[in-house]
Amino acid sequence: MLTHTTTRVLEPGDLGAALAVLDSEPVANAFVTARVQAAGLDPWRLGGEMWGWYSEGRLRSLCYSGANLVPVCATPEAVRAFADRARRTGRRCSSIVGPAEPTSELWRLLEPGWGPARDVRPHQPLMVTERPSADVEPDPLVRRVRKDEMDLIMPACVAMFTEEVGVSPMAGDGGLLYQARVAELVSSGRSFARVEDGKVVFKAEIGAATSKACQIQGVWVAPAYRGRGLSETGMAAVLQYALADVAPVVSLYVNDYNTPARAAYRKVGFREVGAFMSVLF
Repeated sequence: MLTHTTTRVLEPGDLGAALAVLDSEPVANAFVTARVQAAGLDPWRLGGEMWGWYSEGRLRSLCYSGANLVPVCATPEAVRAFADRARRTGRRCSSIVGPAEPTSELWRLLEPGWGPARDVRPHQPLMVTERPSADVEPDPLVRRVRKDEMDLIMPACVAMFTEEVGVSPMAGDGGLLYQARVAELVSSGRSFARVEDGKVVFKAEIGAATSKACQIQGVWVAPAYRGRGLSETGMAAVLQYALADVAPVVSLYVNDYNTPARAAYRKVGFREVGAFMSVLF
């Protein structure tokens, strides 16, 4: 019996306890929950370790340590413990991302050894909705991307990623991991686009998805088509698909400085309920 606070790498037998923690905040935890539900807690299948912080024998906080470092339901004491473990293992992630308050404290503790970061986005509003847009008509030309359309969707995905993150996803391994992720979303029916003259002019994906919540990501409009309202009507269409086929709550998070996007999402019906933070290396 664990009688004091402690941190350890979780094992497959800890799955039930980990899912109970994740289920306490289904919207904020959608990304990690989806991974754990799909892969369990085996590090090889999960793509990283899941650290657990215990207090008085009970699992109370988590931290996913893989390509991203993600604190989950992390108390201040848990954040300190996760930072200690992260310092010992060294930086293996390309980003730290999660709810703004614990992520900010985690970065404060890690920055002396892990910094400087390439970019820090301290306030990314988390937005949610539970109903189709009442004010924006869904774009009828937005549809699911077919499995034979990878060559069509990839250039738009690469353009979106490069514009959003500041580096190309094709660097390093030649884009193999990124292409695999795009293919996974396409094959699962969670990639959407409007295509005109053989080119994608709007696209978005439903990334993390659980039975309780899902997260829209990768929203992009081709530069020549911006300012025409495609982001609003396109988002209304993707939202309609998400609510009908995936989960009863749809979320996204957006950079606070992206004023046009925040306004578009509000017009579609999303409301701000919290904030995320991202540290990019």
